[in-house]
Amino acid sequence: MKSPHDPRYARHRFPAEVISHAVWLYFRFPLSLRLVEEMLAARGIEVSHETVRQWALKFGQDYANQIRRRLPAPGDKWHLDEVVIHIAGRKHWLWRAVDQHGVVLDILVQSHRDAKAAKRLLCKLLKKHGIVPRVMITDKLANYGAAKRVIMPSVEHRQHKGLNNRAENSHQLTRRRERVMKCFKSAGQAQRFLSAHDLVGNLFRRPANSTAADHRKARAQALTTWAEVAGLAAGV
Repeated sequence: MKSPHDPRYARHRFPAEVISHAVWLYFRFPLSLRLVEEMLAARGIEVSHETVRQWALKFGQDYANQIRRRLPAPGDKWHLDEVVIHIAGRKHWLWRAVDQHGVVLDILVQSHRDAKAAKRLLCKLLKKHGIVPRVMITDKLANYGAAKRVIMPSVEHRQHKGLNNRAENSHQLTRRRERVMKCFKSAGQAQRFLSAHDLVGNLFRRPANSTAADHRKARAQALTTWAEVAGLAAGV
């Protein structure tokens, strides 16, 4: 496959295929930078883990932004949840919203777990997606209700811990990556990484109750989309 002449990769020693593959490995699987380096070395590609880190910083969010524009519109039922994460010895809160299909709508790393933080998440969701959900589902944290009454008072709000398993389960991948990365280094780093990580996960997410044939078809389409956002499609 001949590398396309994409200006994003100008002055890079490695071709777009190598860079995009390294970024895909890092965001798609629970791999450390050194493991990505080793996997590339097994294919005869000698690149340092620091270079992989720089590629992830430069291209990860760009790829993720293009993925978001290609994904279908979110569902009308939003599940919101927050989980504590420790960054540099301080407690932070990771707020996440997913729709009824398990697609991550957005995340927000904040230092507080209050109504102001909940309002900030809702405002970010409305600004990004441009739609108001039909139903909002949360646990019994009162701050969600306070924020909803101000930001989107007409939305139905269901508060029940058992109804919010979808949002709670979405944190599992974050916990896995947190262990691999030996904790996030700063709130900004966590925000940048998870924003890209969750969108890449959305692209390759396996729909519930799908057959093996449907899964293979969806995976092939996801890989085609990845080639497009990485600028490789023209060279296929």
